[in-house]
Amino acid sequence: MEILQTLGLAMGASWLAGYRLYACVATLGIAGYFKVAQLPGQLEILTDPRVFITATVLFLVEFFADKIPYLDTGWDAVHTFIRIPAGVVLAAAAFADFDPWVKVVAGLIGGGIALTSHGAKAATRVAVNHSPEPVSNVATSAGEDVAAGASLVVLVLAPFLMIGLVSAAVAATWWLVRRLKTRKSLEK
Repeated sequence: MEILQTLGLAMGASWLAGYRLYACVATLGIAGYFKVAQLPGQLEILTDPRVFITATVLFLVEFFADKIPYLDTGWDAVHTFIRIPAGVVLAAAAFADFDPWVKVVAGLIGGGIALTSHGAKAATRVAVNHSPEPVSNVATSAGEDVAAGASLVVLVLAPFLMIGLVSAAVAATWWLVRRLKTRKSLEK
């Protein structure tokens, strides 16, 4: 597999692990199983039906849990300890055929990418849960579902495009965090 496709797949999988881990694993596994996508390195393990079926069941649980205010926040809190390490593992596994130092660096970067997307998702959901009506929570979750679905299509069909998409998303997230931090400092 070409280096840019491996990089895009690793970055995209890490980004998606941060907010829709199970959908990402299930989609990559199913796409690899049916030869729609070629998975690099050790990601081939995702094509084992036991892996992608388990991920699909967990995705269905998460899909509904994510629509319920406050349950979604608890789910995100627990998944802080699952999604971020999963981003590390997915990125490192994608680069398993490269020199060991590349695999380690990929894992470190993958963890940072997963942390960024997970942090943005979790913080957004906490803010949305404080709105007085329940519609915004379901709408936000549905928007995340659509964004994840579109990202998964790009990840499977054109993984090299994920380099730009994830880079832009990470930059936008960090810009927004910095802007909010500056605004908060000015309010004091």
